[in-house]
Amino acid sequence: MKKQEENTQTGLFGIHHSNREADAHWGKNCFNSSFPASLACYMLANKVKAIYNKLAVIDGELRVIASEISLIDVFNCGALPLEKLDFIFESVFSPYQQYSFDYIDGIDLIIQDIDGTPLAPLEVKLTVLPTASTSHLSEEHWGCEMVVRSATTSYCALGMFDAVRDHAQAVREIFEDVCSDIQSWDNDYEMTHKTPYLSAQIDVFQRKYLNTQKPLLMQTIWKTQGQSPMLADNAFDIVVWSDYAFSRLFVDSAFRVERTMSRPMRASARLARCLWELSKSGKIRIRDIYRQMAFGNQTDKEFAIQGAKWRKYVSSDRIVTPILHKDALGEIIKPGYIDRLMPERRFDQTLYFTVRIKEEERELEKA
Repeated sequence: MKKQEENTQTGLFGIHHSNREADAHWGKNCFNSSFPASLACYMLANKVKAIYNKLAVIDGELRVIASEISLIDVFNCGALPLEKLDFIFESVFSPYQQYSFDYIDGIDLIIQDIDGTPLAPLEVKLTVLPTASTSHLSEEHWGCEMVVRSATTSYCALGMFDAVRDHAQAVREIFEDVCSDIQSWDNDYEMTHKTPYLSAQIDVFQRKYLNTQKPLLMQTIWKTQGQSPMLADNAFDIVVWSDYAFSRLFVDSAFRVERTMSRPMRASARLARCLWELSKSGKIRIRDIYRQMAFGNQTDKEFAIQGAKWRKYVSSDRIVTPILHKDALGEIIKPGYIDRLMPERRFDQTLYFTVRIKEEERELEKA
């Protein structure tokens, strides 16, 4: 696909170059990643930091904490201006391909410079606040739902190893005793009993290499007035999850022995196996690992996080009052482009009517 040379061609702030045609940004299954990318560009240009969920040791325990991070660091773009960035959607992050004999999956968004140098792989989520299940609670307890693909957890594993590849022998020593004792990685009975031990070694690994964690998932939040379709006044924010913080969404739930392999246990076992096998040879068959360790569940969906659990991991006060006012829409989406949305989709509907009401208010003021 040809690259877009001018911001006005896409109608979205900051996206000057992309592998998507201009009209494609507004289509089904594309706007949900194009809009978050544009919103991130807007925050970068205005020096507004994102919420950063990262892993830390607090009182001796591994805990996900909220801090802030510049979008420059999320994009890993240094001093490059937005005009020099290329937004590549649904593609493979080539630096990670070296770790797999088979082809790795694509990820939602790759940031690269216009010369084609890959800078950062990001999974992108666009989620509404609140969910139906948390909307009846007080506002500080509202949460988002997040559905996670297996591609995300595989990039989590590859990114973790990439950051410590020079310490492969030390990584192997962390996992060797537990992993080498496993007779069959796809045996449900064996793995339900051994996954808690694998999870414990993931803890050891993460404590040792905590300073190597990096952004993996960029979650854009749009806040509505409860369950109504209307945007809240403070409507938008971004939660960036480091790879280590993201992994706790499943590792923390994998210590208890279940009667059969749960999705969090499966994700934890896969992560431990990937790190162990990569530490031994530097290259694995990642698709084979994920197919083999299905345990009767679909292989493309890894797990889902409900609103109440999500809120336990996202402690920032900005969830109650997101940092961007809804009026920022006028700068993120260029005039005339709102009509390209499809109002049968909930988010499109919310944006469409929010902008339309604003335009009508301006017309009344002129009259």
